[in-house]
Amino acid sequence: MLEVRDATMLSDSLVAGGSPWRLLHLGAGAVSSLTSWRAGTPLEARNGHLARDLVDRGLVHPRWRPDWNRDVIDVIVPVRESAEALGRLLARLVDYSVTVVDDGSLDEAGVSRCAQRYGARLVRLDQNRGPGGARNAGAALTTRPWLWFIDVDVVLDDAAALGARLLSSGADPRVGAVAPRVRGAGGPRGRDRFERNHGPLDLGEAGGLVVAQTARGYLPSACLLVRRDAFGDGFDEALRVGEDVDLVWRLSDAGWLVRYDADLVVGHDARTTWSSWWRQRCGYGSSAAVLATRHGSRLAPIVVDEPSAWVLGGALAGQPLLVAAGVLTLVHQIRERLPDDVERTRGLVGSLLSRATIGAGGPIARGLVRTYGPLVLTAALVVRARRRALLLFALGTLWRWRDRGSIDVRDVPLALADDLAYALGVWRGAWRARDATAVTPVIRARSDPRNGRR
Repeated sequence: MLEVRDATMLSDSLVAGGSPWRLLHLGAGAVSSLTSWRAGTPLEARNGHLARDLVDRGLVHPRWRPDWNRDVIDVIVPVRESAEALGRLLARLVDYSVTVVDDGSLDEAGVSRCAQRYGARLVRLDQNRGPGGARNAGAALTTRPWLWFIDVDVVLDDAAALGARLLSSGADPRVGAVAPRVRGAGGPRGRDRFERNHGPLDLGEAGGLVVAQTARGYLPSACLLVRRDAFGDGFDEALRVGEDVDLVWRLSDAGWLVRYDADLVVGHDARTTWSSWWRQRCGYGSSAAVLATRHGSRLAPIVVDEPSAWVLGGALAGQPLLVAAGVLTLVHQIRERLPDDVERTRGLVGSLLSRATIGAGGPIARGLVRTYGPLVLTAALVVRARRRALLLFALGTLWRWRDRGSIDVRDVPLALADDLAYALGVWRGAWRARDATAVTPVIRARSDPRNGRR
């Protein structure tokens, strides 16, 4: 069946949604099909081309019945030390063919005993090659059509059911990779609670296609199922952090679809010490500069069109004329891009205008705080800018809780520390790489609703 989850009808023939977000002009037949799919009507062969197009654009999501076939999956578990965590994970994977890659562990004997106890193949790397290199080594020694990479600190419940659901996405021959939601495993400590609510690998409750510079811009490799035919040269072993982002973007660039199934959830252990937690967050930030050398402005902290930048910048600077100029330009661009046979009602234009300004404000504030948080707070020392700087900082910080309904105040200090560590990592990485791409906003000349016609 097909789920019409990310498509909103704005008029009788205009639909909005997808990844990336776009406006799509539909004919009467396509509207009828979309409506019937929303009501649960099964797909008919005559609508196959339409369904393929809408699935590829991220407006419609296929659902296949889970069909577990363990014989098509090779599970690869990279490990360095952590024999205890390895045992916990392997106990959940006894139904699979598992290859454990010991990435230069000091406790070689402990890892070996653990792998032997659960019947897993063991590959020993005498020199540490990093997570990407370890996964590649495991992949090179396996032959099955699907590669399931699982980190040793992942907490699984029902591995058979999870594998079946992930594999069902592979019924679409265009899908090259799929991953579940990865949440902090939880625990009694404040750090465990924060990781459960705001884990760095948690992409949120909305599943769908993964596309760079969207809300679902990457997938973590902590629990990642990859089609072998799409894997190619595998992970870039030069990247010690961000290798999963790089792989996912290369898959997309090669024409594969990458899916995030938020209905499936696995746990992930938090770092055991505050120092390792801080280093992890700084490391994630520093990877942005290295990735920027490969993928350019995809790592930009914010991406905004020029008229929307006038509106938001004018509001922060207290310049109503700049706001008005941005609004008028946006209205003109929206009307210009609407198809001729779509009635340009005040409500339709207003809805699109709201998305381009108010709807973009939260993500932009989040991007600013995530990368420039220390600079924003420094601006608050200037009396004339204090109120607006603090408002911007508060909005960017609290945007974390946009889908949670309430704020746990105990998480606020860690949220601030998390953003600070990430920002310091971004700037440190940019300095080391002598490349400012990861700290440079992208401002486009025009709004981009990505119109299309079906």
